[in-house]
Amino acid sequence: MAADPETEPLVPAVRRATIADVASRANVSTAAVSKVLRNAYGVSPAMQDRVRAAMAELNYRPHAAARGMRGQTYTIGVLIPDLRNPFFPELIEGIADHFAGTEYQALLGPGGSTPESQARITEAMIDRRMDGLIMIAPVVPRGQLESTARTIPTVTIGRHGRSSDFDAVVDDDITGAGLIVDHLAELGHRRIAHIEHRDTTRGIPTTMPQTVRAEGYRQAMHRHGLEVDVVSSTYSEEGGYTAARDLLSRPVRPTAIFAGADVAAIGVLNAVFEAGLRIPEDISVAGYDNTTVAAMGPISLTSVDQDGHLMGANAARLLLERVEGKRRRSVLLSLSPTLIPRRSTAPPPAK
Repeated sequence: MAADPETEPLVPAVRRATIADVASRANVSTAAVSKVLRNAYGVSPAMQDRVRAAMAELNYRPHAAARGMRGQTYTIGVLIPDLRNPFFPELIEGIADHFAGTEYQALLGPGGSTPESQARITEAMIDRRMDGLIMIAPVVPRGQLESTARTIPTVTIGRHGRSSDFDAVVDDDITGAGLIVDHLAELGHRRIAHIEHRDTTRGIPTTMPQTVRAEGYRQAMHRHGLEVDVVSSTYSEEGGYTAARDLLSRPVRPTAIFAGADVAAIGVLNAVFEAGLRIPEDISVAGYDNTTVAAMGPISLTSVDQDGHLMGANAARLLLERVEGKRRRSVLLSLSPTLIPRRSTAPPPAK
């Protein structure tokens, strides 16, 4: 007969170990345990080992709120604007891997795509006494971003432009877009269209990666003496699909489409297949980000690798330097992208 949950005796909750418990088990003072937790100067290796062994035996975890009152919570807020973009998990993985050997934990905050929604998440992270912020492609105004960085150590990823208040890690998007155009032009393409992300929200900064990427496309097209053909849409499957349908419906369609992000390129592929065309025999398609989806055999998308894992790891490294007071001068780190040619691009069809 099944037990009646209402008559079952309650299992008493296990009391959480305290710093005093650790001190008693290690036979040291609570001040000594506190020093070990803070990695303070003057703690011998033997005491470190004894205290950490006691912490392990008691399954002791420092209380975040209490640590915050003492000055640090060992938590880092990561603002992520879009949970559906397959490139962002690579950034998160790089951040998490760098923190793996430290006491710091990354906590994600879905910030949305507007300055208002991102500002709300940022304020919530600050209110929870996080030690630093990593902001992926933040769209908040520059003055607001610098004000945040003067309040809490901050590193941005993807947003171009140097500031004395925060560090930034970016991909050289001008070069990256040029790599795609050069590749397609060398294959013989002359009608190369670009799908850019155009945000209609008021006040979006011009230093966002999509804006710089589109400028890199324009510069490369001019360098090759080719006519610029830009379609404004969004970096999403739907955005790529809609833009590609517009391009494919033209009397003279492009022979190659460069989507500014892999997620948009997937939408392009769907539109091309729906139109009964073949890739790359009828039209070439290229993306940007070199996500795991791009590398899948059936897709085999030519893309630009900006090494999201390395970008995330560098952002985490720069932030910890700030948090731990090892550096005050701001850093703008620009990484060099590489082209990854795959089966989605080939010479244009013969006339």
